[in-house]
Amino acid sequence: MARIAYILLSHKDPEGIIAQAERLTAVGDFIAIHFDGNSKKEHYDAIRTALKDNPNVAFTPRRVKCGWGEWSLVEATLLATTTALEAFPRATHFYMLSGDCMPIKSAEYAHTFLDRNAVDYIESFDFFRSDWIKTGMKEDRLIYRHFFNERNHKWLFYTSVEWQRRLGLSRKVPDDLQIQIGSQWWCLRRRTVEAVVDFCTKRPDVLRFFRTTWIPDETFFQTLVRHLVPEQQIQSRTLTFLMFSDYGMPLNFYNDQYDMLVSQDFLFARKISPDAQDLKLRLGRLYAATNVQFPISNEGQSLFKFLAGRGRIGRRFAPRFWETESSLGRERELMIVTCKKWHVAKRLVDRVRQVTNLPAIDYLFNEESTPLPDLGGIQTTLEKRTRHRRALMRMLFDYYDTDRLIICLDPSNLDLMQDFYTDRCTTRLLEIECEFSDDYLVGHARRVGLAGERTPKDTIDRLLPTIRYDVKFESDKISDANFGEFYRLRERATVDENTPPLAAFLAVPLDQAREIAATHFLYVD
Repeated sequence: MARIAYILLSHKDPEGIIAQAERLTAVGDFIAIHFDGNSKKEHYDAIRTALKDNPNVAFTPRRVKCGWGEWSLVEATLLATTTALEAFPRATHFYMLSGDCMPIKSAEYAHTFLDRNAVDYIESFDFFRSDWIKTGMKEDRLIYRHFFNERNHKWLFYTSVEWQRRLGLSRKVPDDLQIQIGSQWWCLRRRTVEAVVDFCTKRPDVLRFFRTTWIPDETFFQTLVRHLVPEQQIQSRTLTFLMFSDYGMPLNFYNDQYDMLVSQDFLFARKISPDAQDLKLRLGRLYAATNVQFPISNEGQSLFKFLAGRGRIGRRFAPRFWETESSLGRERELMIVTCKKWHVAKRLVDRVRQVTNLPAIDYLFNEESTPLPDLGGIQTTLEKRTRHRRALMRMLFDYYDTDRLIICLDPSNLDLMQDFYTDRCTTRLLEIECEFSDDYLVGHARRVGLAGERTPKDTIDRLLPTIRYDVKFESDKISDANFGEFYRLRERATVDENTPPLAAFLAVPLDQAREIAATHFLYVD
């Protein structure tokens, strides 16, 4: 059975650290604590006094003064790791934690999880070829020596790098190492930790190199583990659930996110808000619980993107800027059908094809699998279609040898609608207003990854009003855009009521419009 030695780096909240140590060791696991040398001595003394009689707790022999992005963070980690190796000979795994982390699974679950596969869990991606680093310096982290902290001495930091660049003082990466990068929150087997510590003793040149790299806690262990352990024994992932904002800042979790957290495929979560006392209490009790079943839905990341991204369609930011293409043509007519229930819109345009012989294309800007002719490669991806949408539409008009074309768009594509309406062609819009049952919205959430088959009912219940409001919001935004020649079909309306707007939209006789509107299975889910 796995027994975990937790490597805890902390710098604040002594009461929280004491509680965390007592919680993790109460089930037979261990903890080695490093308390930042910059933090108050009285806080450190309080922690040592409270835990001095706990045989499963160890403290590093000295306290390193840690700075973000510095070697000092790796030094503190190595200190705590060697302390744990010596103090806890029965530990089988070593798990990096911060004071802001909390368990989101029971110890029983965690031990079983680690016993299941003899692997190390550490993110490790090729430093130079991966896109793990989104912004800021990349190669400069390694090839120049960093003696100053970017946060505390910004001018000295960048001036030092600039002078090294001017004087040609770049250096080589150690020849036998392939630098890796990833999250600092790892879980390693005992043999791996012993191999890393032994490597550090034998290779002072590697330690000298990393001492002056920038943000080495994202590269040091990640590189050495890949260097020392066979690839098939490494899972390139972290077992700590964390999410970041668009600005690269870690998100905090709050009291109402308990169900979401425990349903993620991770063992711990970071960061728990200091104000989330109820969440901390519930998660603290969870670690010692037994016989708890955890349905894993793993929708946390996609759910956050959905909720955070809603502001990007006009509620927080200005409309997106789209590159302009030349006109589709003054003599052409583009007819747009928009409906959140894609199958309804597809049935309608299929019926339009049969009755009127008008060419119609399904959700070409939403579904990559939409059948399209070969147009020289512009049609191959959604990104290309959207970026060059006017060129794509001109080519489709030409391909079908027509001046009248129907396409389907999701209601969220307001920016595309606005762009087409600014063209010199004639543009008409038909919205199909459908009824949405709770079952349909749940299915929609699962189809787009906001929920899984095992997502708890409480989570679904909280999510449904947001999804329902979002659907209504998209419809309201279309109405507020004041598009000319805008028509609407309603599921609740009769065939007689839907026939005139359909006839006006398609510019066809009423009898043809009635035949299409009378499609009896049009709104069936």
